[in-house]
Amino acid sequence: MNHHSLVTTWLMILVLVGLNSAGDMSTAKAMRRVGDFGEIRRRAGLWGVVRGVLTEPWFFIGLTAMTLSFFTMLAALSIIDLSIVIPASASMSFLLNLIGAKFILKEHVTKRRWISGILVLGGIVLLRT
Repeated sequence: MNHHSLVTTWLMILVLVGLNSAGDMSTAKAMRRVGDFGEIRRRAGLWGVVRGVLTEPWFFIGLTAMTLSFFTMLAALSIIDLSIVIPASASMSFLLNLIGAKFILKEHVTKRRWISGILVLGGIVLLRT
């Protein structure tokens, strides 16, 4: 790791994770509101699918969050080692998406997924610098 502080490292990773998960959850919500692409395509063709996506505000919220997440990742990689940024952000995004799926998107999250989330959390603890 470069000479940047532990606080700076984890703050950047947390911002990256928050934006990434916000993008994931927003686009998931958007696609649920748009509906089944196959059904839309049968009814209105490919342009009906495109129109459905491009008229859904949650799609643009998700796209914006994902774009900001990408540039945050670039900034993080410019000062923090790849071997820290990617594993930490991926595993923490998994956890935040799991929580968001359950409590924001109201998905059924199985016991197996919760257990895998706990194991991922253990990996994050081992990864800390």
